Amino acid sequence: MSDTSSFRALVVSKDGENLSYAIQNLTEADLPPGDTVVDVSYSTLNYKDALVLKNLGRLVKSFPHVPGIDFAGTVRHSESAILTPGQKVILTGWRVGETRFGGYAERARVPAEWLVPLPEGLSLEGAMAVGTAGFTAMLALMALERHGVLPESGDLLVTGAAGGVGSMAVAMAARLGYRVIAATGRTEESDYLRSLGATAIMPRAELIAAAGKPLQSERFAGAVDAVGGGVLAGILPQIRYGGAVAACGLAGGSELHTTVIPFLLRGVSLLGIDSVMQPRAARIAAWERIATTLPAELITRMTRQVTLEDLPRLADEILAGHVRGRIVVDVKKQKGAS
Repeated sequence: MSDTSSFRALVVSKDGENLSYAIQNLTEADLPPGDTVVDVSYSTLNYKDALVLKNLGRLVKSFPHVPGIDFAGTVRHSESAILTPGQKVILTGWRVGETRFGGYAERARVPAEWLVPLPEGLSLEGAMAVGTAGFTAMLALMALERHGVLPESGDLLVTGAAGGVGSMAVAMAARLGYRVIAATGRTEESDYLRSLGATAIMPRAELIAAAGKPLQSERFAGAVDAVGGGVLAGILPQIRYGGAVAACGLAGGSELHTTVIPFLLRGVSLLGIDSVMQPRAARIAAWERIATTLPAELITRMTRQVTLEDLPRLADEILAGHVRGRIVVDVKKQKGAS
């Protein structure tokens, strides 16, 4: 089944080393293969989206391209028995928006197995306020829980706390009962972080200063690290005996210069968090936890809404670390429209 009607999309084109952006009209014939077409209502702007929009990290292999690694919308038609027309769904990951057209369009086509039913208690807009950032943060918290890092274990450190993943991790961890220490390079965001539930604010420089030291005082029961690099190297020597770090970001660098001493003398664990290829059952479980953990008012506090036309400019801001919280993209709203 294919619909020949047109829809709007943000299309990135490449001529040599030069990128250009345009809102174009596409049809379903332009979309990649898949058994399900979704009418997209909202998408998001993540760090990875910014890399795609600026063609960094070699994530996109061919142009023209429609970015957007997340989307939420309504099933338009599906050949799969697991979905029905009119059902509200969420997509994150699966390299959508990288290797195939993504959510910066009013319509998307993907395999039904990649779609998660919208859980009760979340709106489509709220789901995209959460997006990959919040999904990743919840996966990290669930991994720490499985490892035995619980609210009663001690302080939980969250790095990159003012960013998308960090804001979500702070808010959800606080709601789950953790005493959250929010580490950030933007201490001017302290009031914002405390409003999300952070108990204390830690300058990022303190962690970087600790990088390379074999051991320091046992300060944190666990950590959600959305930064990597020198920040992660500074966390490991300060984790308590038997604690763990859930690593889910590399904005601060992909290399890790550290020692094995925290692993050998304190039994510290480093837990890798991947949100892209998680199986459907794990996705559904994480989204159900999110829906019961984050109230709508708290989601709104972390979020601002933009249009497709705003995205190329905002990509520069998120790469420079100037974006606070989460950005929701209303794909149907045109710039300047009321």
